Amino acid sequence: MLTIGQLAAYAGVTVRTVRHYHQVGLLPEPERDASGYRRYGPTAVVSLIKIRTLASAGVPLSEISRLLDADEPTFTEGIHRIDSHLRDQIERLETSRRQIARLAAGDALALPAEVTTYLDRLREIGVSERVLKGERDGWTLLAARWPDRVREFIPYKIAQLDDPHVVRLYRILSEVFDGDGDGDDPRLAEAADIMACLAEQANAGRVFHADYEDMPHDLLDALAVESDPRVQRLVELMRERGWSGWNRMEPLA
Repeated sequence: MLTIGQLAAYAGVTVRTVRHYHQVGLLPEPERDASGYRRYGPTAVVSLIKIRTLASAGVPLSEISRLLDADEPTFTEGIHRIDSHLRDQIERLETSRRQIARLAAGDALALPAEVTTYLDRLREIGVSERVLKGERDGWTLLAARWPDRVREFIPYKIAQLDDPHVVRLYRILSEVFDGDGDGDDPRLAEAADIMACLAEQANAGRVFHADYEDMPHDLLDALAVESDPRVQRLVELMRERGWSGWNRMEPLA
């Protein structure tokens, strides 16, 4: 007859594990003998080895008790059910691993590949990291709401970067928002002039669909103001030029 320590060593587990199996009802706990010790016989050893094997294979402890008492067909069915559950878990974990791996790329988090390409182009023309963060956060809001339509926007946005006025706008914004100036920075007026010109072109060409809901655009406008209070001054300058909004600029009546 074995002590609890001998039992644990024989089955390749710890004494703490044996006691846990007692607590959850997987392994019966024997009565103490005359000397005050609990002694385990061969049946307990076999049961513990089976429990250890099933637990090591990933079978939940809540399932092990039923499997130990099952006949062969029921046991096989239970194992197949657990295997299916484990496959689902593996697929979820693999998806999580792919998402975690994308974190290293920074821009790739929650963004389609087309958007990360666009952000890379912005870096190439010298856009500051602060402005890039605003772009990244804004595209994250859009991609969450319109994952397919975002891909429609990107070719137009990338084509815009061939326009020297757009490049100039991004560089002005980078200089202004990276600095310590206030809303009176004269470069904001130049930025507003460029934005008004671009708004006229976009409105004439009807670049974006008119049926898009307002909420994402409202969030983008609020995000811009939250990121830097000087954006509010730029919005005011745009209104002076006949345009409302920040992301989806519309002509004022």
